Amino acid sequence: MKLWNKNDELNKKIENFTIGNDRINDLYLAKYDIIGSIAHAKMLCKINILNTNELNKLLNELKKINNDINNGTFEIEEIFEDVHSKIEYILTEKLGDVGKKIHTGRSRNDQVLVATQLYLKDELSEIKLLTKELFDILIKLSNENKENLIPGYTHMQVAMPSSFGLWFSAYAECLIDDILYINTAFKINDQNPLGSAAGYGSSFKIDRDFTTKELGFSDLKYNVVSAQMNRGKSEKSVAIAIGSIAHTLSKFSADICFYMTQELNFISFPNEITTGSSIMPHKKNPDVFELIRAKCNIIQSLSNEFTIVSTNLTSGYHRDMQVFKGKIIESVNEIKNCIKIISYTIQKIQIREKIVDDEKYKYMFSVENINDLVSKGMTFRDAYLKISNEIELNKFKPNRKFNHTLKGSIGNLCLKEIKLKMKNTY
Repeated sequence: MKLWNKNDELNKKIENFTIGNDRINDLYLAKYDIIGSIAHAKMLCKINILNTNELNKLLNELKKINNDINNGTFEIEEIFEDVHSKIEYILTEKLGDVGKKIHTGRSRNDQVLVATQLYLKDELSEIKLLTKELFDILIKLSNENKENLIPGYTHMQVAMPSSFGLWFSAYAECLIDDILYINTAFKINDQNPLGSAAGYGSSFKIDRDFTTKELGFSDLKYNVVSAQMNRGKSEKSVAIAIGSIAHTLSKFSADICFYMTQELNFISFPNEITTGSSIMPHKKNPDVFELIRAKCNIIQSLSNEFTIVSTNLTSGYHRDMQVFKGKIIESVNEIKNCIKIISYTIQKIQIREKIVDDEKYKYMFSVENINDLVSKGMTFRDAYLKISNEIELNKFKPNRKFNHTLKGSIGNLCLKEIKLKMKNTY
């Protein structure tokens, strides 16, 4: 069954190609199409397209379908093009002409928009919660390891002292920026497109303010053409948001892989977290973090894919927009899995202590030696040259009291301020 079908026969190859994976992807949207249909039916009753008896019949059947969706027994068989055609078929089969009235004043275009935006709002809320949970874990680890020093690196070369506390809280604060992107994406998707129909509205006097309140949108897309133009843009906003989180997780995972190398051996994980080799019995590989890195790098490319697909499309609907659905659903599921896995694994991290006592890291204290000379009255440039000469002549002796006092910005993790920043952002 196709909502657009006028008893025309469509070539099976063309049908399969145009439908693609919609039947699979639409299972994620099914409950949201029910929510949209319930609101639309109530609105049709309010403007006297449906009477109260017809409305109650529709609501009862829609609730039954929703129960099947929640129970996992709802299917979209091959004879149906998508979830929208399956639901309308059930309503028509059960209620006859009453079921045929549900599509009055709307198009499959605004049906898809409503279901997609409601779905994305829920997913963004869950992603935001998962991100906050990871933030809390990182803050806890930062506080527990604030005095445990590690070398900081620039150009992959030992640079200046850092600490595990600084490392953990740095990624925690990065997540706050990621939540800003989530908030923006949520706001873009929190505008009701229902009533825009195929992109040019309806001649019925539909009540869009009513459906906006029924559907829990904070605002509506007032211009019906603009509502349709938002298709692809709403998905892209989410792609940008989850791409920002993916960037943070990818870099964090890269650090973990780097710190786990035998040459550094800064951190390790229990055997339950690492994997082995089929021929090298000594291996403990960070496969999980390598996969997070790879998956997150793919997610970061999604917004660019959406830009390329939508570039130079004129206003109004184009079938090109269909490809956004599957890609955003897949990426949303992927980023949630990545956040959950990194939240689980990072709590099992094993940190080596007294790393910087190793002689090979002595030069990372060179700036501290310079600062000591400056504090005693020497100019910075003269102090810099003095320490440079000592290093050149192999006479440099690091000022390791830094190791014990943790003075300066490295010891100031600002955890209180970072937590407040998250509270104000979240």
